[in-house]
Amino acid sequence: MRLYYSFWQLGAQVVYSVLYNVRVFGRENVPSEGGMLLLSNHQSFLDPVLCGLSLSRELDFMARDGLFHNRWFGKYIRSLNAFPVYRDKADTRAIKEMIRRLKAGRAVMMFPEAPRTADGRIRTSKSGFELIARRSGAVTVPVVIEGAFEVWPRHRVLPGMGHIHVQFGQAITTEEVKELGRDKFVAEVNSRLRTMQGELRRRSGKEPFDYE
Repeated sequence: MRLYYSFWQLGAQVVYSVLYNVRVFGRENVPSEGGMLLLSNHQSFLDPVLCGLSLSRELDFMARDGLFHNRWFGKYIRSLNAFPVYRDKADTRAIKEMIRRLKAGRAVMMFPEAPRTADGRIRTSKSGFELIARRSGAVTVPVVIEGAFEVWPRHRVLPGMGHIHVQFGQAITTEEVKELGRDKFVAEVNSRLRTMQGELRRRSGKEPFDYE
């Protein structure tokens, strides 16, 4: 891990611990090396930082192209491994870049449910990540963030304070991805994300969502 990245990660750990009392579970499920595709639910703008906060390796992530329009902010997030994706079209360039990074042994995160949730629930994920997982040969790790929606929902301009939990699930190997096939793999990821969210909500004293 670069010293520069470690500096910003440490700063984020201090700030997030004070403001959000972040607790992380399942770090033992995250491989320390090799290509890894992190699939996370999307509750707020805080999510990319929350996913990389406790990892012992650098994390790359796709960010919507609008975030790169500001020259200085764009340079800043690029320096922390972000790369743009154009949401209003099928951005094959971003997909190829993600596969390239995964093949190079990087850890890359994406939000398969796309835009931030409107109510805290996990929407049914889109199927594009299956192709990325299969072609890259990377392991897939589901991760759930709970509490960030209450801290910074879509309709609020600035974040508030609160308690946030993050849980990393058991890795899904490339062999398992191939055995499951596209539809079963997508269904498995959706099921794991929602099950993990239910566990975190119970741990926080909240009622789990009913996805039936």
